[in-house]
Amino acid sequence: MTSDAPAYTEIPTQLDHVAAATDRLLDTAAALTDADLVEPSLLPGWTRGHVLAHVSRNADSLVNLLLWARTGIETPQYASAYLRDADIEAGAPRPLREQLEDLRASADRWLALARVMPEDRWTTLVRNRQGGEIPATRVPWMRLLEVEIHHVDLARGYSPTDWPSAFTDRLLTESVADQARKIDPNGPGFTVSATDTGYTATVGSAPVTTISGTAAALASWLIGRSDGSDLTGDIPELSAWK
Repeated sequence: MTSDAPAYTEIPTQLDHVAAATDRLLDTAAALTDADLVEPSLLPGWTRGHVLAHVSRNADSLVNLLLWARTGIETPQYASAYLRDADIEAGAPRPLREQLEDLRASADRWLALARVMPEDRWTTLVRNRQGGEIPATRVPWMRLLEVEIHHVDLARGYSPTDWPSAFTDRLLTESVADQARKIDPNGPGFTVSATDTGYTATVGSAPVTTISGTAAALASWLIGRSDGSDLTGDIPELSAWK
């Protein structure tokens, strides 16, 4: 889990990317109404209110990881899976004004702490909510994933085609690697081919089909945000992302 962690010199740029992505999300959220918040999101069983509450609580959970890295005192990302889910359920029905205040404040808390993290603490190992050990240098990417992907989940006009190319390229590379870790090494695999960037990669040792499409379409399919209908090739069943 540590080999793809960025160097410290990349962190300031990553934080700028998170800030810009957050501004885009806030602009979309601010255009919603209270009635919009109770409408379904793209995530099964979640309203738009659930999505916004989750993004806010995610920021606080990543504050916990940065505090762990900074102080050396173990601070779990979430106290428990039950409390994580309960906080999202409790936050989902709030009116838009409260959602926006929480979204801004939680994002600002996380970003402010990240910007003053001492350089030598970024290499500290912490654990994500799945229990995986990661260096703190990966936390900004974790936040960017949440903001960009859940922005799409709001179903308000922001789609994978709107993702910045650098984000799409990294997401595609990592989602291919994620599927490669889960596939049966002796079973049939597949190749992905991005028609717009030239990126190609193979999942498994015996590819039987090539899945082609734009980098954004491929990444969206690999993380379960698309059924692959905008891709070409014999679309295989995928393991759940992450």
